[in-house]
Amino acid sequence: MRSTRSTVTFSTPFTLSGYSDELPAGDYEILVEEELLQGLSFEAYRRTATYLTVRGRGRHAGRSERRAISDSDLPEALGRDQGATKKNDQSDAALSPQEDET
Repeated sequence: MRSTRSTVTFSTPFTLSGYSDELPAGDYEILVEEELLQGLSFEAYRRTATYLTVRGRGRHAGRSERRAISDSDLPEALGRDQGATKKNDQSDAALSPQEDET
């Protein structure tokens, strides 16, 4: 077995298939577990599980939960996030410059 950790960043709140709650924008750790395939003349691994680590908020701060996700859940959620981000970048809204209070 081997485990690989990486971090993904969501710019907008998102949901994952199989879970009813909406997760806030931010950085999330991804853990991928793989097993070595035996009997081959070269080294190869097969993914056995993928997990998203969700950190607790509010009264659950300091706790974390590892949620099992499918191989397609993460790319789908990231795709929706990128679509939402592009849509927001093309809005007509603009920030007003701050006035100097001297």
